[in-house]
Amino acid sequence: MYDEDELTIIDPDAEFDDPLDQIAPAGEATEEPQVDPEEMLQLLNSSQAQQRMLAARAFCELEEPRAVPRLIELLKDSCPLVRVSAAYALGRNSDATAIAPLIEQLYDWNGYVRKGVVWALGNSHTPAALQPLIEALKNDIPAVRLWAASALAQMINVNYETVVAALPPIIEVMRRDPIAAVRSNCAWAIGQLCRELPSNVVYATAIDALIETFAEEDDLGVREDARTAILNVGDPRGLQIIEELEQDGWF
Repeated sequence: MYDEDELTIIDPDAEFDDPLDQIAPAGEATEEPQVDPEEMLQLLNSSQAQQRMLAARAFCELEEPRAVPRLIELLKDSCPLVRVSAAYALGRNSDATAIAPLIEQLYDWNGYVRKGVVWALGNSHTPAALQPLIEALKNDIPAVRLWAASALAQMINVNYETVVAALPPIIEVMRRDPIAAVRSNCAWAIGQLCRELPSNVVYATAIDALIETFAEEDDLGVREDARTAILNVGDPRGLQIIEELEQDGWF
């Protein structure tokens, strides 16, 4: 569906530092922004793409409901740097009116934009984001798949039914994805989701998948992340199997 090399179209180090690596999770306290919200609201309408991008990036830190309608419009901006900035800004400024436009933008040709959209949808904490994120996890390029796994872990903030629906595709991708980093993020996401599940068949299936990954995964990093996920959940059966395998010199 997507070109594996498309992320080379823009150079994030030279042109756009990915806000995902800099901004705190939505709702987490940050230092007081050193920008004027009123000025940034005006710049969102600038005729210069550079100014629109800078203004949108400011709202990756600022929470300002008045910016949301214009940020939604900027998801369709001709400049990909503006679109990606708007996507991350809508992740900070979650709003129900932005969900459908964000989902539509998952078909953007630019991988950085889709990565930002995935992050924003994860922060939206809405059941409507579930299927689009699953689709991204299964079919997008590696960088987007990796963040889709993390975004799906946010389903823990939605409801039990959404968590139950999120787990099978994450388990599937953890088992088959060719990229170790994606499999690792899936293991982490499964661990996050399991921490809030009751001890039932869904929970047991997820723990079995983590145990299987720990015991059979070839990549040491993925195996370590599966182990960490089990330890963080504190599942007695999983802990016992880890101990037995380690005593046998497996890890």
